[in-house]
Amino acid sequence: MDEKVTSEAPPAGERGCFFCQTAKPLLEHLWSEVTVNHFRSSRIEFLKGLRSLIDDRIAYLSREAEPKGTHVTVE
Repeated sequence: MDEKVTSEAPPAGERGCFFCQTAKPLLEHLWSEVTVNHFRSSRIEFLKGLRSLIDDRIAYLSREAEPKGTHVTVE
């Protein structure tokens, strides 16, 4: 089962994402490999920043939670 993946634009009657169908291919031809790598790295760092914010919020909410169970003194 050999299927070829092509990057051809959809027929004129079909709708597609403007960015995926027009802008992205245009930018790929205009930007150098160094520029593409820079923007890819920046997207990764942005996502790492979001992950850090989420991790901090989880840690904050975990400290604030009431301890489960009750304390019993054994004589």
